[in-house]
Amino acid sequence: MKTGFLDKLLERVDRMDSGQVQGTILRLVRERGFMESVFQAMLEGVLILDLDGTVTYLNNAACELFGIDEDQALGNSLAGKIRGLDWASLVDQRRVMSRDLEVTYPDHRFLNFYLAPIGGEQGEGELVGYVMLVRDVTADRKNEVLKTESDQVSMLTLLAAGVAHELGNPLNSVTIHLQLLERKMRRLPAEVREELGSLVTTARDEIKRLDTIIDQFLTAVRPSRPQVKWCDLAVLIEEAARFLQPEFDEDGCALVLDIEGGLPSLELDPTQMKQALYNVMRNAMQAASGEQRPEVVVTTHADDTGVVIAVRDNGPGIDPEDMGKVFQPYFTTKAGGTGLGLLIVRRIVRDHGGDITLDSSRGDGMVVSLSFPFARPRVRYLAAPSGDDTPEDRRSVIDVEAMEGGKG
Repeated sequence: MKTGFLDKLLERVDRMDSGQVQGTILRLVRERGFMESVFQAMLEGVLILDLDGTVTYLNNAACELFGIDEDQALGNSLAGKIRGLDWASLVDQRRVMSRDLEVTYPDHRFLNFYLAPIGGEQGEGELVGYVMLVRDVTADRKNEVLKTESDQVSMLTLLAAGVAHELGNPLNSVTIHLQLLERKMRRLPAEVREELGSLVTTARDEIKRLDTIIDQFLTAVRPSRPQVKWCDLAVLIEEAARFLQPEFDEDGCALVLDIEGGLPSLELDPTQMKQALYNVMRNAMQAASGEQRPEVVVTTHADDTGVVIAVRDNGPGIDPEDMGKVFQPYFTTKAGGTGLGLLIVRRIVRDHGGDITLDSSRGDGMVVSLSFPFARPRVRYLAAPSGDDTPEDRRSVIDVEAMEGGKG
């Protein structure tokens, strides 16, 4: 790429003596070294690309943000190194472009990049390439999500308080009047009592359903610090499965538990944990619809950082455009659903320092994963250095669980 400075230098080089040429070259080397130091010190990624999107320069920050190697990237297409980047759609001869980009490698991040054309002096003349500046906006995205969630919780708090107040007393009154009605029905003939009894039973069931909805509102927003104690996670999962088994049997859905042996104990609130499992497993049961038989499979996996519980159904899955809505209040794909189940689960999981993730595509079912970290990080043993395994090189084996009385 020629610049105005280089053009003028080339015009004058034949009139310079050897000392002037050497001094000019040294100046160029110093300036190049200075600019290189500046670029490498930047936290933002800097890339220089030619007209075809081929990388001619990139700094260390760009390599880290995109997870690419400098030697492999130089001289190659940027679109070929960054999956999903469509270079042709970004290029505009004289237009500055700013876009957000989500990457999953080497880490899940949200990036904002600024792409500007490089022309002649003062942006005029022949277009010779592009400069791309990239910055990590993951923290900003997370703050936006947390603010949105906080606003939603505030809204739900007010709504729940209003619902509990406005509906609670009338429902209690209706329940009392139904009890009085049942007493008077005892004096009626059997056939009349049977007919009216069916109506009263329906009314009671609807009252219970309204009570459940109110409880879900309150549970979704009511601050409640988990009352944690050391729990056997496998036992909690099995108890939740036993509780829901009659519902699964009535619905004709198979419930399969694939629990790893030797799962470590975790510090959990057993009541809240069961509630989260009930919601996730019941949602999976209602969504399951395999060709052979509806099925829900619960699996577990433990590693050095924590334990993951995965609940998979063989239902139709969720469209990609709806995946971002599943934690929004009142969003539901089920007839009669409140849209609060997963919101409650996420609150419980996050109160335990964990996280919830969803994986689904239309026609392939849904996997809901609940991740819980260990209360204290476990020791991870490192491989011994290459060479002779001398006593000084060996890594000590520390039984953390034994030191903590089996609590890990």
